[in-house]
Amino acid sequence: MLKIAFATTDKTHVDLHFGAGERFVIYDVAPGEAELVAEGEFVPAVMKGENRFKSLAKGEMIVPGEEAQAKPGELDKPPEDKVVAKLEFLQGCAAVYAASIGTSSIKRLMAAGIQPIIVDNGHDIVDLLNEVSLALAQGGLAWVEKAKAKPKAANRFDTMMAEGWHDGEGTRHSLITSIDDLD
Repeated sequence: MLKIAFATTDKTHVDLHFGAGERFVIYDVAPGEAELVAEGEFVPAVMKGENRFKSLAKGEMIVPGEEAQAKPGELDKPPEDKVVAKLEFLQGCAAVYAASIGTSSIKRLMAAGIQPIIVDNGHDIVDLLNEVSLALAQGGLAWVEKAKAKPKAANRFDTMMAEGWHDGEGTRHSLITSIDDLD
């Protein structure tokens, strides 16, 4: 079973930039099934880098207003690192899908052992869950093979007990494990 995260506004589509993502959902994915196990809400971040418009619909632009202007004294100290809270929330995930991910965040995700995956804005989460399910059952995605090969922590059951077992009342999806399931 792999934990997979998605940057999403509606819990149905991947439609947020990683660094500015206000909501992430995490699924436990196994061959043939996926269950929503966590949702995280984060403080909105104003994007200022070269990827700030990447997750917008084609032709759509945001013209920064007052919210993007430096506040008095804001430039006197380093800006708050909004990625740290996301990395903590994503701990234990094998991958995170987002509409865009900056170079710095890619490096930090990789260092944390989380595979960053950029997909088209609006990509359906269930389609991506099916892709992972199929790869778990049949192979075909290098990052899934790498994640499956990672040694499991010896105390993982103690950690699960401390965090509390999920009660199975989350969103569940039946997924494909073979191309034959598409018929």
